[in-house]
Amino acid sequence: MTDISVKAGKYVYEMIQDGSFDLDRVATCVGPGTGPKWLVASGFDRTMLKTGVLGRKNPVLLAGSSAGALRFAAWAQPEPEKSYTNLIESYIAMSPARKDTANTILRSISDVINSFMEDDAIPFVLTSKKYRLAITAARAKNMAASETKLFQGLAVAMAFIFNAMNPSWLGFFFQRVVFHNSPIPPKFCLRSGFKGKSILLNRANIKYVLLASSAVPVAVSGVRDIYGAPNGTYRDGGITDYHLNQKYGLDGEDIVLLFQHQERVVPGWLDKQLIYRHVPAENLENLLMVYPTEEFIKTLPGGKVPQRKDFKSFADKPSERIRNWQEVVTKSAYLGEQFLELIESNKLRDVVKKM
Repeated sequence: MTDISVKAGKYVYEMIQDGSFDLDRVATCVGPGTGPKWLVASGFDRTMLKTGVLGRKNPVLLAGSSAGALRFAAWAQPEPEKSYTNLIESYIAMSPARKDTANTILRSISDVINSFMEDDAIPFVLTSKKYRLAITAARAKNMAASETKLFQGLAVAMAFIFNAMNPSWLGFFFQRVVFHNSPIPPKFCLRSGFKGKSILLNRANIKYVLLASSAVPVAVSGVRDIYGAPNGTYRDGGITDYHLNQKYGLDGEDIVLLFQHQERVVPGWLDKQLIYRHVPAENLENLLMVYPTEEFIKTLPGGKVPQRKDFKSFADKPSERIRNWQEVVTKSAYLGEQFLELIESNKLRDVVKKM
């Protein structure tokens, strides 16, 4: 009996059943842009960092947006476990007040980034032999680039309607931009059908990219004119790539690993309320998804994972929210160990379900 569930796309499911599954085949880890929900993944991340089981033979692509990008930027630090702990502590400690403006919140996120990424460490991150970063941000267009809340809110509402009718129409409002530190763009950016731009990460832009990828529309100010990228205002990368919205596995032997807070996989941020919107089946073929059971979620404070609206709900009692989120981190500490135990004991084939 474990606190996690496991689902696999057809290629990975076959590997598990025929005994050829190997963590050295993990080519990509995906970090969803899910706000505070990422805290449930903290135990999984820490186990991966402590054991070093990923990237032993070949570099692993760490592809994420928003909170997922922050997680993976901490993974790539010279002292990743220490940096990851700093990220957790500074993220949980953020306590936006009701009077805070979009600019104030942007500065708070910047403080979080500075808490785990020192300027001196940036060259190490950019030249990592173990991990490659692919951080997604969304370049806002037209009214979506406005910092006037009325216009920006109207643009987001229109984007929701257009996206509901046809996901490709989201491009009228936002352009996907993938920032990477690979010698060449990540393979998924080169495949036929990819929509967006790929830009090289560098010492001058990496912190601004992380900041932009975390800039939730309306609530947080955007980041303008990122060095090396087309001019414009950049916002939360989850707008285009929320949980998973790409075909990362381009080879039948590739494994794409996703630690998720729930069973449903949502393509883009504006798809959350669209129950009929699913990730294309081909994007899931190489996926191994691990997520907490409903029984485990019920043991968390309030019987739920942390949510962005908790900032508002506990605005007058931030210490209670902080305690709740710290408890989530504590309770989630063993989820990664349970995942590795399933692999080492050969029980993974008994519990994995087809996607």
